Amino acid sequence: MRLDTVFDISGSALKSQMMRMEVISANLANINATSTPEGGPYRRRDVVFQSRPLPAELFSDHLAFHDNRLQGVEVNQVVTDSSPFNRRYEPHHPHAGPDGYVLYPNVNVVVEMVNMMGAARAYEASMAVILSTKSMIAKTLEIGR
Repeated sequence: MRLDTVFDISGSALKSQMMRMEVISANLANINATSTPEGGPYRRRDVVFQSRPLPAELFSDHLAFHDNRLQGVEVNQVVTDSSPFNRRYEPHHPHAGPDGYVLYPNVNVVVEMVNMMGAARAYEASMAVILSTKSMIAKTLEIGR
């Protein structure tokens, strides 16, 4: 494997986790949004990842395991969570229904914080791979001196 392939794989992971963090941030920012331009309360969103084949390597056609090509990751889509909204009895709220209940977004702070911690750890791991690869390249160049 070429060393720049490591940067491609880790870079795709960094980009995907950054998108995940943006979606989580939007969920947390809209935790009390009872009205949206689409109508109704804000619906929680989540990202779906998929593998992305990397460009073929120089010698991969000559290797016995060339069907197992290296893959990165990308965001396939951002999906909305169809779980029910949170209902609170607030009869004086401007968005209260005739029964006095207000529908609040289906966002759970604990779930979002756990997801944010997971995304942060994945981001850190990808950065560690990049820094380790950079260090290996520097050490390799020192051998030639």
